[in-house]
Amino acid sequence: MFIHKVLMRKFLVLILLLCPFALAQESPGLGVPASPEEVAGWDISIGPEGENLPAGSGTVAQGASIYAVQCFACHGPNGEGATNDRLAGGHGSLETANARKTVGSYWPYATTVFDYVRRAMPFQQPGSLNDGEVYALTAYLLNINGIVDEATVLNAETLPTIEMPNRDGFIWSSEVR
Repeated sequence: MFIHKVLMRKFLVLILLLCPFALAQESPGLGVPASPEEVAGWDISIGPEGENLPAGSGTVAQGASIYAVQCFACHGPNGEGATNDRLAGGHGSLETANARKTVGSYWPYATTVFDYVRRAMPFQQPGSLNDGEVYALTAYLLNINGIVDEATVLNAETLPTIEMPNRDGFIWSSEVR
C-alpha cells in the first residue's frame, strides 16, 4: 500500500509539472482562417421577404423540363411522390388525421422553397443547379400546386410577392408571449 501511495504521489507531481507545457503548446495548425469573401460565398440564406435572392429567372415550362431530368425519379410524376416525399397536393389536409405536408399545403413562403431547392437538391448533387434553374424549378413546383399559372416567370422581384396557402399557418416566436 505504501509503494502504491508513493507511486501515485510521484505520478501526480509529474502531471502537475508537465501540465503547463501541455497547455502552452500551440494548436495543431489545422485549417486556415476563412476570409470575409469566403464566408460571404457560403452566406446564401434567403429570407421570407426575398432578402439575398440572386439574379436570374425561370419559367414553369423550363422548370417542367428540369423536373423531368432532376426530380422525377425521386418525386414521381407531377410531384405525386415516389421513393421520396410527395411535393404536390395536400391542400386543406393539415388539420385532418391524414395531413400531407407538401410544398403547396405546408410551406409558408415561396422564397423558402427556392432556398431549400438551391441548397439541398437534387439529392445526388445538392447545390448543382444554377440560379435560373432553381427559379424555374420553383415556378414548376408552385404551378403543380395550383399557386401560380403556367405563364409565371419567377425572379428576385416576383418570387417574394407570391402568397402561399399556409402563410398564416405558423406562429413565429416573436408573436408568442
